[in-house]
Amino acid sequence: MAVLVDAAGVSVSRSDRVLFSGLSVTISDGDRLGVVGINGTGKSTLLRVIAGTAEPESGEIRRGRGVRTGLLDQDAPLSPGPVRSAVGEGWEAEAVLERLGMGPFLDRQTTELSGGQAKRVALAAVLARPAELLVLDEPTNHLDLPAISWLEGWLAGFKGGLVLVSHDRHLLDRVTTRMLELDRGKCYVHDSGYAGYLEARAAREERAVEAEAVRRNLARSELAWLRRGAPARTRKPLSRIDAARRLIDGRPEAAAREGSLDLAFQTPRLGSKVIDMDGVAFSYDGRDDRPLLDGVDLSLDPRERLAVVGVNGSGKSTLLELLAGRIRPLRGRVEQGPTVSVGYYTQKAADLNPAARVRDLVAGPHRNPGDPVDNRLMERFWFTGELPWAQVSTLSGGERRRLQLLMVLASRPNVLLLDEPTNDLDLDTLRALEDFLDGWPGAVVVVSHDRVFLDRATDRTVACRDGRVEPVAGGLAAWITGITAPAPRSVTRSTPPDKAAKPARKAEAPGGPARRRSSSTVGFELRRLEKEMSRLTRDRDRLADALATATGHEQLADAGSQLATVQAALEEIEERWLAVAEEAERD
Repeated sequence: MAVLVDAAGVSVSRSDRVLFSGLSVTISDGDRLGVVGINGTGKSTLLRVIAGTAEPESGEIRRGRGVRTGLLDQDAPLSPGPVRSAVGEGWEAEAVLERLGMGPFLDRQTTELSGGQAKRVALAAVLARPAELLVLDEPTNHLDLPAISWLEGWLAGFKGGLVLVSHDRHLLDRVTTRMLELDRGKCYVHDSGYAGYLEARAAREERAVEAEAVRRNLARSELAWLRRGAPARTRKPLSRIDAARRLIDGRPEAAAREGSLDLAFQTPRLGSKVIDMDGVAFSYDGRDDRPLLDGVDLSLDPRERLAVVGVNGSGKSTLLELLAGRIRPLRGRVEQGPTVSVGYYTQKAADLNPAARVRDLVAGPHRNPGDPVDNRLMERFWFTGELPWAQVSTLSGGERRRLQLLMVLASRPNVLLLDEPTNDLDLDTLRALEDFLDGWPGAVVVVSHDRVFLDRATDRTVACRDGRVEPVAGGLAAWITGITAPAPRSVTRSTPPDKAAKPARKAEAPGGPARRRSSSTVGFELRRLEKEMSRLTRDRDRLADALATATGHEQLADAGSQLATVQAALEEIEERWLAVAEEAERD
């Protein structure tokens, strides 16, 4: 097995911290190395060092003779000219562009591309050119789910070496065979994939807790030994006295992030009416004959957990823009309830003043920096130490995206619209955000390509396709299967879908039994109902506590009314769960 890159004792630091020190790793043919760590630990820097576009401060990088390296950087500039020239000539390059959704843009000038389109072209250029080593930094950003599924298969079949930074846990779990973890300047190599890395990390943290408990017990016993009378202390060995003081003065290693991401805070109460869309159509050029969206009917519930899926260009972000009220429909109506306060997190990086400080941006124009609530919110988002006073220009890409999310939440919304929230956020932040959304009392609409995030944070799915926004029976898994599966041979492109389905409907006997649902559909329904029961149970317990502590008549009446509503909803969900569980047992 040929060695492609060998890093020995590599170190890189910034003015305020060490990114990584003494890092040693070897990458050979067939290796699949995933790189993980919180934002700001140096993942992107390490990839540039491995690819040879950046030099370490110390250590040595040895490369195999004649090894060709393909690097996808987070900031991947494209040379001016048509897209086909940026990627390369030949059917292979065109095929990769087609798979990544850029087939219609072969003759488009690279200077005319959006940020997401430019990233896909840069990825296509890396995949289409011969290389023995691929170094990819967040390759799934700006890809739709079909393109991600194709990329997984492509990487799984790649014969060379792969170094990958990604927030896509499904991709990491399927593709990687080893994991490199960057944590507080240290490096840990795990000889297993993503699941093995999680187990090893949990075990390491448990050992650290046990070691600290042992240190504290020893420190207590040594302190008692030191305090045993002045006459006896003069005969104690000086070496043991020094060791005892070092033990007592010792401290556990500082946490990677101080505090936890406890995101619970008060939001304005959301009424029964949230956002309703009725017969909505929209076109960016204002032409009524070819709208991007048409005939959209959608109503959000106060506890909505809605996933919006679709291929690139199908109108997902446009749907969120309409819901947020940022654009007006060509036809139809979009109505927001009187209590709605929208927080909109866009997939575009916020255009922030590089000289602005974090605490000033969080406070916004209506509060003074240093507000106690804002301070607690920054702490919960791990903007601690010197970071609240840091300028935007000094933040990493992931830290800027985390700040952008913090600014949205600091506005105290009760309806969250999240457009690709997983891009450039580290895995710890994603897991904590999922926990937050699970207990958050408002409505959430998410556009995302992250399958794990959607599965955990949403329980209803709609798809944008051919100008329509339609519910997806069976959820995300069913949509991915349908969008990636080949079309049935019996139905040609010229046959309208409704006519193709008529023979099947005629074959059903009048009054016959209802069609049995697939096991995957039933399983998805069970999981959705279980999530809903868990949420309602938390709401019931919270309202019961509020009722017990209420003092005024209005508070008692309000809490009692809400508790009765939640209790009725919980009983209804439990009945539905029992029915679906019986259906699952029959399968």
